[in-house]
Amino acid sequence: MLVKIILLICFFAVMVGVGFWSAKRTRNVNDYVLGGRAVGPWLTAFAFGTSYFSSVVFVGYAGQFGWKYGLSSTWIGLGNAFIGSLLAWLVLGRRTRIMTQTLDARTMPEYFGKRFDSKALQIVGSAIAFVFLVPYTASVYNGLSRLFGMAFSLDYKICILIMALLTGVYVVVGGYFATAMNDFIQGIIMLFGICAVIAAVLNGQGGFMNAVRELSLLPADDVATASLQGSQGLFTAFFGPDPLNLVGVVILTSLGTWGLPQMVHKFYTIKDERSVKTGTIVSTFFAVIIAGGCYFLGGFGRLFDSPAIYTEAGTVAYDTIIPQMLSTLPDVLIGIVIVLVFSASMSTLSSLVLTSSSTLTLDFLKTSVWKNMSDKTQLVVMRVLVAVFIILSVVLALNPPTFIAQLMGVSWGALAGAFLAPFLYGLYSKKISKAAVWASYAFGVGFTVVNLLFHLIKSPINAGAFTMIAGLILVPIVSAVTKKPDEKEMDELFKCYDQVVTVKKAHSLEEG
Repeated sequence: MLVKIILLICFFAVMVGVGFWSAKRTRNVNDYVLGGRAVGPWLTAFAFGTSYFSSVVFVGYAGQFGWKYGLSSTWIGLGNAFIGSLLAWLVLGRRTRIMTQTLDARTMPEYFGKRFDSKALQIVGSAIAFVFLVPYTASVYNGLSRLFGMAFSLDYKICILIMALLTGVYVVVGGYFATAMNDFIQGIIMLFGICAVIAAVLNGQGGFMNAVRELSLLPADDVATASLQGSQGLFTAFFGPDPLNLVGVVILTSLGTWGLPQMVHKFYTIKDERSVKTGTIVSTFFAVIIAGGCYFLGGFGRLFDSPAIYTEAGTVAYDTIIPQMLSTLPDVLIGIVIVLVFSASMSTLSSLVLTSSSTLTLDFLKTSVWKNMSDKTQLVVMRVLVAVFIILSVVLALNPPTFIAQLMGVSWGALAGAFLAPFLYGLYSKKISKAAVWASYAFGVGFTVVNLLFHLIKSPINAGAFTMIAGLILVPIVSAVTKKPDEKEMDELFKCYDQVVTVKKAHSLEEG
């Protein structure tokens, strides 16, 4: 217990210290929200990766999908790495940085407002972001509290309050730069921690080969399709017992990052071309290790089947699977795991609260309520709203739903369903109409809410994946049949991509 407490105290001290140190660099709104668009490549890459993976992935998703799909759940982690990180950087990174700087947009709703010349789009977008980031934040608290309960026997409420207080301190004081610096430190902890945990857990099962053999002997009765019921070896099969639903999870957790305000925001802060190239490589490597490692570890969850992971009704409580796997580890390793998951959770939480407070301040209050708000006042309001957002998410987290993956599925489905398609197409096409953005907003939020009430698609994961894919089809169709934006204005705006810059021959060869 002493080892675990010492590790946590050291971790807390560093996080808060970085917050106060970063306060010196936070002089205005751009510094607080974007780090002055001068955040280096490694900090940007780690900020992207650590915001992506939180306790929701490590505890909720790894436990749930590892139990359902076995080792094939590793595909989810690889999808996160190559679709959610690599492709996101290649397709969105550079263009997002150029376009948002040209438009002087600091948030995703502000991008929509200026790109499509509509304050209404900006205001409604800010409302969507604020409302649906709250349940995601609550899910982050929930996952962390499960591990705290296992390691310290602490009450769930105390775990939530500790995390909320610590995150609030360094985000309020230091803004985005403090978040990025802490993300880098937390990312290093996560990389070493996940490798140590996987090695220890497999060693406890007699090594990797023995663990795979034991897993292959288990029949797939509760998750496989009817034609595969009772089959052995499915939990070690290439595509597992339920390939179709596995694809839905890959789409939601990988493509979803393309439309999440707190993830895309990282591209706004890119410093230079070197940051794009380094960020692409580092964030992909980070995702392979962290996401791939989490889901790979979760794939062995059924080897730890015990009465402790079942509810009174006899169903599996997915959030308890990973804590059960880790409960037999030595105290030092449990301490590392707690710091690892705390790192993942705080980095995601800090990104969420900063995104929410800046969106509400810049896109709602300054646009429609307090139009002459000074730069200094905006800073104060954002800091106050960080605290408000944390309080709201704590209230929701204190009375959580059945399992945390449900919260994340609803949040990601609504946000990415509403924002992904118009954001992506808006970076590349001059023909996307204002009406198409409204249609994407309406469908993404509308279908998520209707499905939540009537369960048209039973799985919130598959429902979220459906809203994203549907949005990518809906936006170009609506744009084709509605009023196009002014051609001259679009030509002028898209000139930002055609500006000539001088680079070294090592990076670009001329013709001839």
